[in-house]
Amino acid sequence: MTVRPARTYNQNHIPRPRNGRRRISIYWTWSYPWEAQRDPAAMSNRFSTLTEVRNVVYPAYETPEFEAANFLQGIAGTLELFHRSTLTFQNLAGDVTGHPVAVFQRVDQAGYRQPIDDRILADTDTLMVFGLDHLDSGLEANRAEVEAIREWLHREGTCLLLAPHHDVGFTDDLTQRQIEYEHHGDRLVPRMQRFSRYTRSLMRALHVPVHNIWGLRPAVLPGTREPVALTTFQEFDELGLLADVPTLSFHQHLPHYELTAPEGANLRVLARQPVDLDRPHPFTDAGNTAFNAVIWMPPDGDRAGDIVLIDSTHFTTLFGGTQSLQNLWGNLASMAPC
Repeated sequence: MTVRPARTYNQNHIPRPRNGRRRISIYWTWSYPWEAQRDPAAMSNRFSTLTEVRNVVYPAYETPEFEAANFLQGIAGTLELFHRSTLTFQNLAGDVTGHPVAVFQRVDQAGYRQPIDDRILADTDTLMVFGLDHLDSGLEANRAEVEAIREWLHREGTCLLLAPHHDVGFTDDLTQRQIEYEHHGDRLVPRMQRFSRYTRSLMRALHVPVHNIWGLRPAVLPGTREPVALTTFQEFDELGLLADVPTLSFHQHLPHYELTAPEGANLRVLARQPVDLDRPHPFTDAGNTAFNAVIWMPPDGDRAGDIVLIDSTHFTTLFGGTQSLQNLWGNLASMAPC
């Protein structure tokens, strides 16, 4: 059994030396204090409290580890579940690369603000931007961040993984909101839950022609919670990102990565996820049967780095940690040396 190092908190990042193996960093786009202190009585655009989570998924968290004496019970507790849920990915990636996965937050628990700048980028080869800030948090990428990322992407071997999350109930039509809610079937998601203002602003600035829309329930094999296999386009996947990855996680409300420019050599859909057709939704009412789940923008012009879009939930264990997901993590961690 591997013995992991002691845990630390609230200290400065120690840069990782460049040695030809990929250095991965996670960037949570939220303001932890803003999200954690939302009014639990609010009907829209907030995370669940841990008490709500425990009630809905009972008895999954009915262990001493998650009792009030040992774990935060409000919204902050749910944010910590997200942090804990990436540890398996972090450990696997660390084992593959020999480097610890660095984790940053736009505003952390202690109130420290960390924009994306050279302090993050200098020792990062793969930057994973997890877009879990709500739209009304007001967070956007500033000009200095955009320029720093653009300059970083000039470096060969870099990979910017963008993970804008779902956009549920973006309409004033209350009937449509209820249809969306019944489609995904997750009692922990409000009728309106709109994510990824920061990531959207970054995509606009970097001319990434993708828009995250909806929260769609994947089709599953009858009588299970195992997703139906992805439709993959291996001939376009020169990165090998989806090698031995037949499925992603069963997350009940995944975003459709809608292309806002024509698909082509520089904008490739690598995988589409069949959607649950037994639950009505405006997306399927329009004739769609699958949503874009993985996008790749290869190096183009003076951009030497790759841009990949895939939802952050596929790097967590909150919704199952399958062998297929672990293959995805290994593929990302073992991309061509930098």
